[in-house]
Amino acid sequence: MFTTLPMTSRDLIGLVVSFVYASSLILVAEIIRRRRGYSQEFTRKIVHVGAGMWVLGVLSLFENWYIGIIPFASFIFINYIVWRYKLLDAIDAPDSTPGTVYFALSITILFGLFWRTGSPGDQGYIAAAGTMAMTWGDALAAIIGKVWGRHKYTVGKSTRSFEGSLAMFIASGTAMFLVLMIGPGSSLSPHTAPLRLGVSLTAALIAALIATGAEAVSPHGMDNISVPLISGLTIFATVMALG
Repeated sequence: MFTTLPMTSRDLIGLVVSFVYASSLILVAEIIRRRRGYSQEFTRKIVHVGAGMWVLGVLSLFENWYIGIIPFASFIFINYIVWRYKLLDAIDAPDSTPGTVYFALSITILFGLFWRTGSPGDQGYIAAAGTMAMTWGDALAAIIGKVWGRHKYTVGKSTRSFEGSLAMFIASGTAMFLVLMIGPGSSLSPHTAPLRLGVSLTAALIAALIATGAEAVSPHGMDNISVPLISGLTIFATVMALG
């Protein structure tokens, strides 16, 4: 016999708001691209950052985690269709990789692993922090690297700049540290005890260093899955080790 998982009115509102937000974000990016003439790369970063930041909204809105990951999981398939058939120029160029698919997949895995609403063992903030490494670290690394990247290096088939990698380290470390400091004990993770300053800082710095290395060696597009997952797992291991 099949059983249905309970869904509250708060969960339903969360689903509606999440899909409206995602649709509006894509629409705004497409309007900006057409009317302002911005490049596809620029509007793609708008969607990238906006989608990544929405994980904080998801943590706040949903009452049940297994309902809350539905939007993330849905966009694995939605993004694949959009990428496969190049339906939105604001997101996918003709030669783009399925990075948006990988990003949605990595977020779904992270929240499936760590998010447990209503439980003292809830570690949704770790999933959010791991997402921030890609959301801000990758975005600023790409911008800084393109504009000011003068000192290049190559690892395998991946070419990066030292300026971009430094931006990746600083941006991802800062974003992860803020989530680790603000998340536990707040509306994002109300049943979790706040982390000590030293634990948050150490976890963020170690994860940022490893994320920067992962971004540097990952083939184009694959950093969308390697960076969030490695960052989240590193934060988890560090937090568990330091207590």
